[in-house]
Amino acid sequence: MPIGIVGLGLIGGSLAWDLRSLGWEVLAVSRRPEICEMAIARRIANSAGVDFSLLAAADVVFVCTPISAMVTVVKRLIPHLSPRTIVTDVGSVKTPVVEAITPMWENFVGGHPMAGTEDSGLEAAQRQLFAGRPYVLTPVEATPARSVQTLSEIARSLQSQVYHCNPTEHDRAVAWISHLPAIVSAGLIDACTSEADAAILKLAQQLASSGFRDTSRVGGGNPELGTMMARYNREELRRSLQQYRQSLDRLIAYIDREDWAALSQKLEQTQQARKQFNC
Repeated sequence: MPIGIVGLGLIGGSLAWDLRSLGWEVLAVSRRPEICEMAIARRIANSAGVDFSLLAAADVVFVCTPISAMVTVVKRLIPHLSPRTIVTDVGSVKTPVVEAITPMWENFVGGHPMAGTEDSGLEAAQRQLFAGRPYVLTPVEATPARSVQTLSEIARSLQSQVYHCNPTEHDRAVAWISHLPAIVSAGLIDACTSEADAAILKLAQQLASSGFRDTSRVGGGNPELGTMMARYNREELRRSLQQYRQSLDRLIAYIDREDWAALSQKLEQTQQARKQFNC
């Protein structure tokens, strides 16, 4: 079964690489000819080019572009597809994508492989990026069940843990565990760099170790991705940020009051609560 990939960045490149390694024929499209050449040279794709007609033979097409480009890409893609072709995406926000594309292509299934690194581009692509990680599919009432089943099987072949939910549920949950951490992490970096004493800032930069590395990692990621999260999941992100601000205010109040017992109790609660998350 030929599989098409549109967009050869970190996610699209990693998907293509794994799928080809599993024996699928991978047909890839990128707007940059040099990226197509790299994909072929690194054996990430069987064929790669800049023309959407290359995907005419694909049974499944993964749209791996930024969210802002997905609707335009699908409009350009549709004339080249068979009505049976399954189209899916990999965006981290689902409601606006599903609402926009489902009326255009009835065989569309929203998707979100929840894996990545702070790096971007085909150079950052890696094997088994999705192994052991969640892969969310967000079908709606009109989504063909057979298409959902096919994509579930492909995701499981990547060793991903497959979850199904509706787009709204996805966006609300992901705001908490992906979009909020990205913005909070960026805020941490911004706060640290606001230190007015240049010598202290330099010392902090020199002393930064695993704690700062772990909490600042996603804040140092792709700015375009962070902006897309905020733009397309605005209401859910704002809601989670407001709740986070209230949590910070409570912690500040404990410290202001020197209420170490209350602070200790809260930290014990968060220590136990973290174990309930899949990380």
